[in-house]
Amino acid sequence: MTTIEVIRPGMLTTVQDWPGRIGYWHVGVPPSGPMDDLSFRIGNRVLGNPEGAGGLECTKAGPALRFPDGARVCVTGAPVPVTLDGTPVPQWQSVTVAAGGVLDVGMVDGPGMRCYILIAGGLTEPEYLGSTATFTLGTFGGHDGRPLRAGDQLTAAEDPGPVSSRPARAAIEEQPSIGHRWEVAVTEGPHAAPEFFTRADIDTLVSTDYTVHFNSDRTGVRLEGPKPQWARTDGGEAGLHPSNIHDNAYCVGTLDFTGDTPILLGPDGPSLGGFVCPVTVVRGDRWKLGQMAPGDTVRFVPVRADRAPSLGSIDADRRASLPLVISTAGDQDDGVLTRFTAADDTAVTVRRDGDGGLLVEYGPMVLDLAMRARVHVLYEQMLASAVPGVTELTPGVRSLQVQFDPAVIAMPELVDLLARTDESLPATDELVLPSRTVRLPLSWDDPATHEAIQRYIHGVRADAPWCPWNIEFIRRINGLADVDAVHDIVYNAQYLVLGLGDVYLGAPVATPLDPRHRLVTTKYNPARTWTPENAVGIGGAYLCIYGMEGPGGYQFVGRTTQVWNHQHPNDSQSFEPGTPWLLRYFDRISFYPVSAEELLDLRADMAAGRGNVEIGDGEFSMSEYERFLAGNAESIATFRAQQAEAFTAERRAWDKAGEFAGQLAS
Repeated sequence: MTTIEVIRPGMLTTVQDWPGRIGYWHVGVPPSGPMDDLSFRIGNRVLGNPEGAGGLECTKAGPALRFPDGARVCVTGAPVPVTLDGTPVPQWQSVTVAAGGVLDVGMVDGPGMRCYILIAGGLTEPEYLGSTATFTLGTFGGHDGRPLRAGDQLTAAEDPGPVSSRPARAAIEEQPSIGHRWEVAVTEGPHAAPEFFTRADIDTLVSTDYTVHFNSDRTGVRLEGPKPQWARTDGGEAGLHPSNIHDNAYCVGTLDFTGDTPILLGPDGPSLGGFVCPVTVVRGDRWKLGQMAPGDTVRFVPVRADRAPSLGSIDADRRASLPLVISTAGDQDDGVLTRFTAADDTAVTVRRDGDGGLLVEYGPMVLDLAMRARVHVLYEQMLASAVPGVTELTPGVRSLQVQFDPAVIAMPELVDLLARTDESLPATDELVLPSRTVRLPLSWDDPATHEAIQRYIHGVRADAPWCPWNIEFIRRINGLADVDAVHDIVYNAQYLVLGLGDVYLGAPVATPLDPRHRLVTTKYNPARTWTPENAVGIGGAYLCIYGMEGPGGYQFVGRTTQVWNHQHPNDSQSFEPGTPWLLRYFDRISFYPVSAEELLDLRADMAAGRGNVEIGDGEFSMSEYERFLAGNAESIATFRAQQAEAFTAERRAWDKAGEFAGQLAS
């Protein structure tokens, strides 16, 4: 074993491994891992390590490390001054550190954002959900779930020794080309023209130099560029802005339009959300996100998915800032791979989700629990089949995302398999699914949500229509008499969990079973930069419980207790052993009132492993639910008509105020 002492931690230095935390996308756990996997893997190969062995990612400024027992190291990534005991040493090659030697990695002052320090043998840290990669927002993985601090001690496994058949230096043609201008290979889809964006929007997207915004990090690279014209006026049930859609799974590298703001989602980005994504960076080009610095320019270059640079390669075909294979038209299919009609006349659309992903959508773009039930059965069938090459299966509100390795299973083969699996599904009205009841405390209009709104007003946008009080906005846009009506509806509703990981870590996206309890709002535009852990909000027709602190866009109603408990997953009766997420698909959530002070006590108990949540068994029958809807059709229609009238009035007010014309700050 090799010991490493941290003398100076650097600006943001974390332990990462590659490919990171795979297999938990469906519960809102991102892969993490190195943002520039190419530089990371090359450094490991130079040292004779496995390509994915643990190493350090350093953002903007590196650390100073002492090696009491000596070691071999390799520094890769962005150009950065590196010294060993005060003497400059080169990057991209194996460097031997004598016992007691100090490696000092300085400031990245040229192109790029991140450098990497790899140690022969690879860093060893306890695994969390199968990986040592650090996810700082979730405070797990790596070294105590956080960036390094002065005084930390790390360890590396035994040095495997130099590989005689491999040079101890990366050749120039293997090293990534890092500059200030990036051309990034993208595939069309999942949500391109003509349903969501106009053809002119897509033409602008691939002919414009976007600028990297300073507010970028591992969750995503925020870009500045032209505002889309949009192919529709709003998102319907999903929200008032045309970027709003019913929640579906995202891909790392997808271009996510949160309102009018384009963001390239990074390895710590969310797995589920309700915004459209017109193009997706191919997996072989995602390393470039890790080196994009504020002020850099980004140009999207459409390529054919079957000709995208291979993620498996770390040689010359991935090094350049310009895509190897360029096509000015890409696949020319708007990201739609096929459409077909299922045996029960359900319309099915299969969309491309990058060069290693598919999105299977059911029915029209409306909330339909029958379609969600069908998605759930498809999900379970695919899960049971354990198809070689399929790495992630993530249900959304009306969709199933399938991530796969194209080197193992080809996209056309997977499309055909999904169509055949759909043919074997039972009739929708025959579906009966396990459905637990879960009662959670809710601190109404909690002080923590007020703090988040004030931060948004002072730091992001002061003139938003939903400020200064989200609950009043919810009342207005739903045509309710007073805010007490909002209160009563939320506490009387039973929310069916349709997805997990909506804004990370087991966070549910849920909708009321009774349509008369289905409050509809729009999401923040732009999104908040901070949301308190376990805030409860409504966006579109959905309720979300935020799994952790972070960005968000749902309108606040209060705050509840933890839905993710990584500290003590085995000590609470509410969490299954080894499973830090509380909820399951098709759970039915209801709330009971507590004060803000009572909630703090309940949260402290849960964090200490003493807390408990009332959970009961049950089932959800599609046929019984359809009978309920039929028996209450008249009152449901009356509520929806009132809601639609208020929604339309709010939209007119937004038009008059210039909200859609871009006259307000965004």
